[in-house]
This record gives sequence, C-alpha cells and structure tokens, in this order.
Amino acid sequence: MSFDYKKEYKEFYMPKTKPGIVTIPKMNYIAVRGKGNPNDENGEYKNTIGLLYAIAFTIKMSYKGTYKIDGYFDYVVPPLEGLWWQEGILGIDYSRKDKFKFISMIRLPDFVTKKDFDWAIKEATEKKKQDFSKVEFFTYNEGICVQCMHIGSYDDEPNTVNLMKEYVLDNGYRIDINSTRLHHEIYLSDPRRTSVEKLKTVIRHPINRNKK
Repeated sequence: MSFDYKKEYKEFYMPKTKPGIVTIPKMNYIAVRGKGNPNDENGEYKNTIGLLYAIAFTIKMSYKGTYKIDGYFDYVVPPLEGLWWQEGILGIDYSRKDKFKFISMIRLPDFVTKKDFDWAIKEATEKKKQDFSKVEFFTYNEGICVQCMHIGSYDDEPNTVNLMKEYVLDNGYRIDINSTRLHHEIYLSDPRRTSVEKLKTVIRHPINRNKK
C-alpha cells in the first residue's frame, strides 16, 4: 500500500475539533507565492494549484522513468496547504480577502532533495510546455503550535480561531503570528466535490509561552 501522510501522521493532519498543542518538525514543500482573493476564478491562487500538483505528480511518478530518486517509496501526494497573511494586519481579516498574501504548498517526502526538485521542474517544463519558474523548494520550521479541525465554510473560520486563542491563553501560551510564523491551513476536502458544511480544514497557529 502507498504511504499516506494523513494516516501515518494523524497528529499533524487529523486533529480533533477541539484545540490542541503540537510541535511541528521542519518540513520541505513545493510552494508558490501569490496575492489576492483566493475565490477569484482567474486569480493567482487558483492558478498556483495546477502548478503545484504538476510538480507533485512529476515527483511521485518519477519511478516510471529513467530518473531515480534515492530512497524513493510509493506514497499518496499530501494535501494542499496554505500560509496566509495581510500586510499591516495582525492575524487575519476575513472581510478583506483582496489583501491576502499567501504561500500555497504541498509537502515533499523527506527523500526528495533540492536536486530532485530541480529535475522535476525541468521535466515538467519540457513535457507540459508550461512555465514553472514560480514554483520553489520551500523549507518551513513551524515549531510549537495550536491547531484544530475546522468543519464547514472557510468564512466561518473565525469561530474556530477564537476557540484556539482562548485555549492557548488558558494554557499559558500566546498566539505568535509574525513575519515568519504564519496562519496555516491544511485542506483535507476538495471544495469541488464536498458540500460547504462538510469541508474539513486544519487551522494551525504558532504559539509561544507567555512571559511571567
């Protein structure tokens, strides 16, 4: 059976609908940066998704070709994720989606190196006759965070975020979103195939101990 990160690392991808604290190790990703409302049909966000999956599947299917990745094993491509922020705004203002900046990303297996990533970019560019210059090899070291499973519309996320804030304060922490530690979402549902009220999204915020 293919290795499934969601099943093997449930503490990262399948949290409860109540907030919890987790320490996230350093991970590598395929990533694309952009800005604008993610709901815009022809916006940057929706255009990044195709770029990400093209590279993700080029790497996943590499074993069928002549390029061999050391340590390769068959796996399920991990879910789409996103880091979100707005210049001059602490946290997220859901009423100003036009002000969003984002890093859209898909986790890479640990055996994938920068060299393997560079090969995949070249391979996809040649085969698909498409520009993948925006796609980058991105390392993110999140550290200690609070996270929670959000069920329902993305517009209702503030309710879950507020629960997370209350939880960390009650446990001696504070939310520590800054220029390098960002609002993080992991999308476990395909919105094209899932009704809005059943969408599953992991929401994750960096935290730090309150100063005594």
